[in-house]
Amino acid sequence: MVLEFLKSSYNKVKAALSRARSLLGGKIKSLFSGKIDGNTLEQLEQLLYEADFGVQTATELTDKVRELYKQNPSLKTDDYLDAIRKYLTELLNRYPPQLNEVPSGTTQVILIVGVNGNGKTTSVAKLANLLTQNGKKVLVGAADTFRAAAMEQLEIWADRLKIDIVKGAPKCDPAAVAFDSIQAAKSRKCDTVIIDTAGRLHTKTPLMQELEKIRRSCQKASPGTPHETLLVLDATTGQNAIDQAKHFHKFTPITGIILTKLDGTAKGGIVVSIQREIGVPVKFIGIGEAIDDLQPFDSQSFVNNLFD
Repeated sequence: MVLEFLKSSYNKVKAALSRARSLLGGKIKSLFSGKIDGNTLEQLEQLLYEADFGVQTATELTDKVRELYKQNPSLKTDDYLDAIRKYLTELLNRYPPQLNEVPSGTTQVILIVGVNGNGKTTSVAKLANLLTQNGKKVLVGAADTFRAAAMEQLEIWADRLKIDIVKGAPKCDPAAVAFDSIQAAKSRKCDTVIIDTAGRLHTKTPLMQELEKIRRSCQKASPGTPHETLLVLDATTGQNAIDQAKHFHKFTPITGIILTKLDGTAKGGIVVSIQREIGVPVKFIGIGEAIDDLQPFDSQSFVNNLFD
């Protein structure tokens, strides 16, 4: 059963990365099939940059290939691809993707933040489903009180998933909803409470400062929380996603990224550039629209499926 689940997850990630794989794997293999010269390396660096790996990673990988060629000009295409896979896997493994552990008997508090349109509220439901499938008792807090549709959407998902939800009246103080959600989760002996927050433009300082108030409210309800603050980003927005992450991280320390719509981009390198520039891990990836299409990020699976 476990092997079947792992195989299913691997196949889903492989399917989601098909567009990125066709860009990277196919074109890189074509480049390496000929002579490795200055022009080849220039094309490789440009290709990696266009795939959103970022300048630093694109340069380092190109230098790696150049050095390998100097050491052994008879290397085959697979040798270069293996070296690229190894390098990227080691790079990604610097940022452990697992959720932070909490003491036994402690309700884990996860705060979800991000701009509207990135799939934030849906990601709350998908994460709740994933944790529930792993045997956790989950409660969700609908603290996006500025958008009635968000509360209604989360309530529908909670009903489908048969999990508890705490919500307030429209336009009420979201910090109060966060506080009440944590208190309710503790009293009901839930393993995890996931708190949705209002989508906010990362360039609007007053809205960003409100996140600090929500965090303080969490700490009042349960000292040391939130244990996780996960930022939901849209993989298709490229550099803009990195800009969002930098602004959010300045106002509220981010512990991880939920990267949605990875199946909708050919630029899979965004995973690498986000982690390098922000210094926090991608912990979950969205690979489709179904409720079970949120997967824990696995660097080995990701890299293999990007270059197969």
